[in-house]
Amino acid sequence: MTVTAGARPSAELRASLRRREGVVILSLIAAVLVVAVIALLTGAFAADPGRVLLSLVGAGDPGTRTVVQQLRLPRIVAAIVFGGGLAVSGGMFQLLTRNPLGSPDVVGFTSGAFTGALVAIVTVGGGVGATLVGSLLGGAVAATLVYALGGHGGRTRLLVVGIGIGAMFTAVNHWLILTADLDTALAAAVWGAGTLNGLTWAQVLPTSAIVLLLLVVASAGSGRARMLELGDDVATVLGVPLGRTKLGMVAVAIALTGAVTAVAGPIAFIALAAPHLTRRLLPERTPLLATALMGALLLLASDTLASRLFSPVQLPAGMVTICLGGAYLLWLLGRRARLG
Repeated sequence: MTVTAGARPSAELRASLRRREGVVILSLIAAVLVVAVIALLTGAFAADPGRVLLSLVGAGDPGTRTVVQQLRLPRIVAAIVFGGGLAVSGGMFQLLTRNPLGSPDVVGFTSGAFTGALVAIVTVGGGVGATLVGSLLGGAVAATLVYALGGHGGRTRLLVVGIGIGAMFTAVNHWLILTADLDTALAAAVWGAGTLNGLTWAQVLPTSAIVLLLLVVASAGSGRARMLELGDDVATVLGVPLGRTKLGMVAVAIALTGAVTAVAGPIAFIALAAPHLTRRLLPERTPLLATALMGALLLLASDTLASRLFSPVQLPAGMVTICLGGAYLLWLLGRRARLG
């Protein structure tokens, strides 16, 4: 009787947490769908819902089909998938570093991936495959440097070293753009702001497949990752192989960042802000799906705002994310300072 009475609150608490998770996830899905519908219906070429619906099933007039299927839909899919990938990558790095600022764009991995992609563009002329390989290699080099120089000095040292490595790669990026020919430099400068403008299915489909596969891998290892939240000592007692688990998380997170950067450029602050916002909604336990949906919502909303704010001029999505993310970062730093 005592055991049952003692177990009941625990069961009720678990049920309450599951209900809250379900409500948050369903709300995020609904928000993503609403913003996606807005992105489909609005823009320089406005179309009523009926024509857009016909275009989605391959019917309707050719002009609307082209705009919806070849221009808007790839961009929406890219924003959802890429935003989810960046958010999960950021959540992994924050867990590994035990630091709310430990996202790939802060600790230099995104800058390294951008450097690798730029080298591929300047040397072999780009292409999805070459840029993807270059981006992944650049991110891996950045991660190796950060962990080699700062991995044994505590989490604060790791973060500081990462910021320094990121600044170094940023300088290299500027040099590569300045020394490239004019057309390459102009294209790289726009792409370097982080943009989904002009993406086609040929770019979106293979990259999205890679990101989704990596998200499946991350989901498969989420159980071990959650145990790391308890601390390395407790995780070891529970049988978690720390070395392999952390190395796997770093590899998946770098691959997610590199894959997105290869196609869309270095989109800032999604990886930093999305895990934070998700934890504010679900502080007890943060499911990977909720984090991915938050990232998808942030990038899709930012890209829709960027493309509609000064229509027909389309701004890079990264300009919006860096403005919103900068404000969020200032708020976060101020909050941490107040808390001491």
